[in-house]
Amino acid sequence: MTGYLGNESLSLHPDEYWFEAGWPCDPANETQPFYCALSDEYCLNRYENITYLNISCEIVLDYGIPLYGYCTPFLLFITMTANLLIVIVLSRRNMATPTNSVLMAMALCDMFTLLFPAPGLIYMFTLGNHYKPLSPAIACYAWNALNEVIPAMFHTASIWLTLALAVQRYIYVCHAPVARTWCTMPRVKKVIFYTFVAAILHQSTRFLDREFHLLNILWDNQTTSVCHMETSAWVRDYIGEDVYFTSYYLFRILFVHLLPCAALVALNVLLYKAMKLAQEKREKLFRENRKKECKKLRDANCTTLMLIVVVSVFLVVEIPLAVITALHIISSAIIEFLDYRVANLFILFANFSLIVSYPINFAIYCGMSRQFRETFKEIFIKRPIGAAKKDNSSKYSIVNGPRTCTNETVL
Repeated sequence: MTGYLGNESLSLHPDEYWFEAGWPCDPANETQPFYCALSDEYCLNRYENITYLNISCEIVLDYGIPLYGYCTPFLLFITMTANLLIVIVLSRRNMATPTNSVLMAMALCDMFTLLFPAPGLIYMFTLGNHYKPLSPAIACYAWNALNEVIPAMFHTASIWLTLALAVQRYIYVCHAPVARTWCTMPRVKKVIFYTFVAAILHQSTRFLDREFHLLNILWDNQTTSVCHMETSAWVRDYIGEDVYFTSYYLFRILFVHLLPCAALVALNVLLYKAMKLAQEKREKLFRENRKKECKKLRDANCTTLMLIVVVSVFLVVEIPLAVITALHIISSAIIEFLDYRVANLFILFANFSLIVSYPINFAIYCGMSRQFRETFKEIFIKRPIGAAKKDNSSKYSIVNGPRTCTNETVL
């Protein structure tokens, strides 16, 4: 299957012959593993029964070439620009809050998730080299790392950071006294650091669990070197392919997809209920003419609403991938029922939706955060010096207060 599968970068293919019926196979036999039906002459040398790595067998080309070849370069530019602007704005001293630190880390993760596979996608699909066998072996290792392992690592970190953001906001809104202890900048920075470490450890074995050997075959009437992929010896001999890949995918489905998504849905519901109660309290304060408290509660509600929207956008693109991942696990390990040609196409569009979602956060911040807009204007739009000084000396010091999430009111 091709796709992030939630995060399996841009290439979740059978991977991993561990759940296949075995090869070599006959591409004309529809009962054989799905990649044979997809591969045609791209993946199997019919005369020598040798499988080899070729990108054309991992994707539905009728849709993959337009989406990855023509749309992705444009989206890469938009994503890079939008997330770099987010990082620049949120890295300003007046924006240094626990919430903003997590948002900035999320922006970096989203940017790198697309940045690393982009050169390979442009080379393969934009420049039209997808039909060629990959070689030498170093190119196959690079493709594996840049298009599967590293993007999966950053996207995993992004999922866990999104969950950390929702938990942080829930503590601030529903357990404000505890927030003074748990939502400080040092603690948030530690959470971000440990999240990246955990994501790296989770994907670390994927750099080494496959081996690529060069073989010479007759391809396009010429003798050509191709990459033949095998599971690494340390997996086969010491762990076992079934145990290794089952453990890996079960961990992903539980701790990278289903549980985080379920927790985010629950937290979003709780935050929305808390926001409605806060709105009722604000109306009461307004009737009592307690304007200062009313304004503070309004700003807090604005931040909560913005983060609910951010998490909701994340869930819209992440839940479908989590579902197909679960189906993939069941079909691979228990009983084969999934039509992988259809699943492959589904993941292609789900992946593309994920890529499209990356620049959306910038629009959300600009549309829903006054402080983000004002800081953006100060950085990129020339303003009278006196006006800038006035803003810096009053508004932001009042809005942010001490750098804990108990005093955050906007972004």
